[in-house]
Amino acid sequence: MSETNVEQIKEEPPKVRNTSSRPQIALDKFITLGAVVVLFIFFSITAPNFFTLRSILSLALQTCAITIMGIGVTFTIITGGIDLSIGSVIALAGTVAVMVAIAGVPIWLSMLTGLLVGAVCGLLNGIMITRLKLPPFIATLGMMMVARGVALTITNANAYPAPEAFGGLGNSAIFGTGPQFPGIPLPVLIMIAVALIFAFILNKTRIGRYTYAVGSNEESARLSGIKVNLVKNIAYVISGLLAGLVGIILASRMITSQPNSAVGYELNAIAAAVIGGTSLMGGVGTVLGTVIGSFIIGILTVGLTMAGANYFMQQIVIGLVVIGAAAADKLMSRQ
Repeated sequence: MSETNVEQIKEEPPKVRNTSSRPQIALDKFITLGAVVVLFIFFSITAPNFFTLRSILSLALQTCAITIMGIGVTFTIITGGIDLSIGSVIALAGTVAVMVAIAGVPIWLSMLTGLLVGAVCGLLNGIMITRLKLPPFIATLGMMMVARGVALTITNANAYPAPEAFGGLGNSAIFGTGPQFPGIPLPVLIMIAVALIFAFILNKTRIGRYTYAVGSNEESARLSGIKVNLVKNIAYVISGLLAGLVGIILASRMITSQPNSAVGYELNAIAAAVIGGTSLMGGVGTVLGTVIGSFIIGILTVGLTMAGANYFMQQIVIGLVVIGAAAADKLMSRQ
């Protein structure tokens, strides 16, 4: 290749897959938000006590784990990958945090250790994908097994009670005024903070733009000078870090180490992202969409439970919603 052609390639901006325009993305978010409103109205009519302040706070508390996980996995899906290790990383991070706290380490430091465990698991996923060239499905599937095995090994598959102070993060609330309004749970505020921070990162920072570029057209991103491997590693570290945060929140709520917890949570996180408009083909997705998707799952779960539907019916309904969202994404990609 001549020197002129090389310079021309470097000067040309990366060509990205034109999966959707800004007006189309806005329309998608309007539709999914409208679905939340319709579901809320429907269950307010059909399910007794659904439209109460206590029920809404309970819904937000139950949804915060899916939301935080979903935000993390959104980054990996946008790069064209996937993270199946989330549930096991949650169990491992929460278990390690509790075991470190039991050993006498200050609570804040034990929780920081749990976050570090999650980030390291994410980094290992990224290294296997970028350096060993393993498919994301295989790399994260292996990490799912390893992380769960480590959590079971260090606890001998037993649940150990954490120090009482460890439960402060998951069971505290602020702005409470009494029995009528017990306050906003601290995990809900953490969820809001995480959503705002990572929405800013994805929309307003260079790493966010690079994430979209890598998922849209990896080769063009590489030719334009983007460090593709670094971007992918960061995406998986974010996913692992937020999984670790969820593990700490869940362990704090239960005030025990639960090495068997969070089985199948990764499916709920991926479902929230897909329902919220994140394309499994990569290059498309938003934090706001994932938040809306997680609340659709939460409203369906809580609403169907209060309406008297059993767990199996809930799984059928949520599964159909996921299939519909994926089918709609595929249809729009073809158009």
